[in-house]
Amino acid sequence: MTTLVTGSRGKVGSALLSLLHERGASVRAASAAPDKLAALPDGLEPVRLALDDPSSFPAALEAVDSVFLYAEPSHIDAFVDAAHTAGVSHIVLLSSSSVLGADAATDPVAGPHLAVEEALAAGPVATTVLRPGAFAGNALQWARALRTTGVIDLPYPGSYGDPIHERDVAEAALAVLTDPGPRGRAYHLTGPESLTFAEQIAILERAAGRAAPIEIRAVTPEQWQESVSAYLPPAFAGALLDYWASTDGSPAPLTRTVEELTGRPARTFAEWAEEHADAFRV
Repeated sequence: MTTLVTGSRGKVGSALLSLLHERGASVRAASAAPDKLAALPDGLEPVRLALDDPSSFPAALEAVDSVFLYAEPSHIDAFVDAAHTAGVSHIVLLSSSSVLGADAATDPVAGPHLAVEEALAAGPVATTVLRPGAFAGNALQWARALRTTGVIDLPYPGSYGDPIHERDVAEAALAVLTDPGPRGRAYHLTGPESLTFAEQIAILERAAGRAAPIEIRAVTPEQWQESVSAYLPPAFAGALLDYWASTDGSPAPLTRTVEELTGRPARTFAEWAEEHADAFRV
């Protein structure tokens, strides 16, 4: 039985590929640009799969039994049809905990994930949904500022999150792909701690062993949105600001789902910071 892993160039997808390969599973690495995949483990098969190009679906899905799927809604109905035709029996969707919000359908962050969840729920292929919160790797957005100015501009330094290590998401995916017991449900995944942005930055400072402290400079939401306007669409930036405002001073709810699925506690943000400390050193 072969598992197709979409988004194989991503942190979660690449980690899942290695985990499956280490188990001796038959696995196929899918990417819209397979020629750009980093060195794959011996015997791993790369294949082109662009989730916005239905013509790439049949070949990628041939002889595949299960799929690890990123949430791309543009042609999800065609993907479900192609997966069913190919004989796929199980899809594990990497969704987002943002779908749990009251306004998920209209939220530009949650909406695409929810659309894919709903399409899969209405389709004929058994589906398991993973809903992680914020990835610990989101902290890399601060790396350049820390290496150059040592200053981070934040509109809501006291906004809480539940940063989850990407490998924990991959290990949760491995669990539901290889054990039929937990299949067919939706799982809310979080890290083990609720941390503010300011607390996360302090952890990065310690991990990097910086001589000079990191300065957090409070800016208005409007100033922050203007600073990211070159690469972040206004609707997306606005949704992030609304979310951060709603969690400012409000600890994030935590789950033990990672431990329940994998048999060991979720990794802390400090562990992630130690692994990536070089990115934050001057």
